[in-house]
Amino acid sequence: MDKTEKIVVGISIGDINGIGIEVILKTFKDKRMLDFCTPVLFGSTKTVSYHKKILAQDTPIHGINSIKQLVHNKINLLNCWKEEVDFEIGKPTKISGKYAFTSLQTAVQHLKNKSIDVLLTAPINKENIQSDEFHFPGHTEYLESQLTGESLMILIADRLRVGLITGHIPVSKIAETLTPELIQQKVAIMHNSLQQDFGINKPKIAILGLNPHCGDKGVIGKEDDVIIRPTVQAIKETGKLVFGPYAADGFFGSDTYKQFDGILATYHDQGLAPFKALSFGNGVNFTAGLSEIRTSPDHGTAFEIAGKNEANPTSFKEALFTAIHIFRKRKEHKELMHNTLVTK
Repeated sequence: MDKTEKIVVGISIGDINGIGIEVILKTFKDKRMLDFCTPVLFGSTKTVSYHKKILAQDTPIHGINSIKQLVHNKINLLNCWKEEVDFEIGKPTKISGKYAFTSLQTAVQHLKNKSIDVLLTAPINKENIQSDEFHFPGHTEYLESQLTGESLMILIADRLRVGLITGHIPVSKIAETLTPELIQQKVAIMHNSLQQDFGINKPKIAILGLNPHCGDKGVIGKEDDVIIRPTVQAIKETGKLVFGPYAADGFFGSDTYKQFDGILATYHDQGLAPFKALSFGNGVNFTAGLSEIRTSPDHGTAFEIAGKNEANPTSFKEALFTAIHIFRKRKEHKELMHNTLVTK
């Protein structure tokens, strides 16, 4: 397949009863988007045509049955199934979960085969997608099981980049999961990603504390003084610019976050609540640390507005541009490292 210089973006369509297909259609309604990439949707022409009809969308789609039939300057749709599907727009069903996984599984296989360059995932419902083949809390964990490397979820909006030391786990498990080894691992992934994926030579990374006020010297909890602070110091001694722990409320409230290239939150809502308050609708979820590139919008399936033509495609567009940007930066980094080794 001659891909020329255009990046091939594989797109899983997400839950077919949600807003995934709608934001995809709205994104590529602007033909100029095809100047940046060649999109390949993984789904079925019948499924997308159904959504086009109820949304009164006329975005042209080019159906193919093999990736070898891909055509540049068109919105390609690789048929992963041909049967009729029962839709219940706005409702999570076992059927919509089944086809969300079929789309994702096929897209990931093509990502592993290098027939697409990057993966952009539309939102899934984490409950109805569960099956014998998919038994993960979300996209991130599934991708980690399929690709090489260790993952780190990073939410991105302009220069704000928030990663999670612990991800999709219950709050009751956070303290026992937070270990020096895990912190060191996530710092290493973020540091490497900031260098190779964003072109930042000496990244500054902040680590948030676990307890309110970072434990107030043990009055509200000892984890910050016993686990986080010594680990930060040990990482500093390796030459990395890592700082903390910082109390999360003051860190975001005083705009201290603007002084750093990357931020690591100790748990999911500690990082994502302020992130979405600052940038909801424009944010991007990037899975760092893996052998391949995957991004997604920062919103979910939004069943409550599905089929009403109300979904905003901005976050999906940002996820598309971010995937392209990271692909180019990672390519530049590899070439730079190769040239450096050859020179030596």
